[in-house]
Amino acid sequence: MSKITSLEELEAIYGEPAEAATVKVADRITPPYAALIAASPFAALASAGPEGLDCTPRGDGPGFVRVHDARTLMIPDRRGNNRVDTLRNILRDPRVALLFLIPGSGTTLRVNGQAHIEAGPDLLASFAVDGKAPRSVIAIAVEEVYFQCARAILRADLWNPEKHPDPKTLPSPGQILAARSQDRVGGGAYDRAWQGRARKTLW
Repeated sequence: MSKITSLEELEAIYGEPAEAATVKVADRITPPYAALIAASPFAALASAGPEGLDCTPRGDGPGFVRVHDARTLMIPDRRGNNRVDTLRNILRDPRVALLFLIPGSGTTLRVNGQAHIEAGPDLLASFAVDGKAPRSVIAIAVEEVYFQCARAILRADLWNPEKHPDPKTLPSPGQILAARSQDRVGGGAYDRAWQGRARKTLW
């Protein structure tokens, strides 16, 4: 192994980025970037705290991340497992990063910024779905936004259904829980109940 330990070594391998890799960076949500956000039903949200790093999936209907203004994004915190890892991190370190995916598109969008948590009743109500409001909203002050080239999506052939694995060949959540808890958490029962529970608790 030959460990790289300095920026000079790294730059000797990779050189300078092309102009297209830097000119695309904006300090606000431009109209083309707003269009990508409006089309995206899924984003990964990264945060940092004293215990380490965290990255959580966020998903809803396309445009679920609201462009409040050119420098502010808002994300409803929908129902989940109540670990609130991201929210705990934001309270102690506001730095966050977002990666948006758009089904069928190779283009992804990256956003870096500073976040805080909002819980005003009117704001929460404005994000209600089926009469159910989120318990909080993550507001992000945008510092950088730029698209990522499509190579990773193309290499992964991510949207090709012929390349998707059969879910039955993968460990189920119930099987994982059973193994981790010596079956104190009934894995079979968890899997059987999941679909009905998910439909009732999406929002």
